Amino acid sequence: MPKKPILTKNAPAAIGPYSQGIVSGNFLFTSGQLPIDPETGDIPAVSIKEKAHIVFNNLSAIAEQAGTTLNEAVKTTMFLTDINDFKSVNEVYTQYFNAPFPARSAFQVAALPLGAKIEVEAIFQL
Repeated sequence: MPKKPILTKNAPAAIGPYSQGIVSGNFLFTSGQLPIDPETGDIPAVSIKEKAHIVFNNLSAIAEQAGTTLNEAVKTTMFLTDINDFKSVNEVYTQYFNAPFPARSAFQVAALPLGAKIEVEAIFQL
């Protein structure tokens, strides 16, 4: 089954040799999204909640380019450099994802690309 890359200007361009997303079969797999403003290419110096909004907007843009929405997410994986941000990010998460919520994993990591504090990837059913 052929893979189809997803590319949108409404989410940040890849910062390495990868696609924003790939459709394979009936699923969309996104790359991890950092809180990069797609218009400036920068990570703004804002709160973790505001960074989470940027991340989820970037995921939404990729999903929309593939013809789906965040409502069709079946799995998300969240990476945080400070697990103490988990509660704040959850408050934002519930503004983007509805019940039944996607399955999810969350990890504290030592570092993320570009010094980001959050990264989220998702799998969507198409």
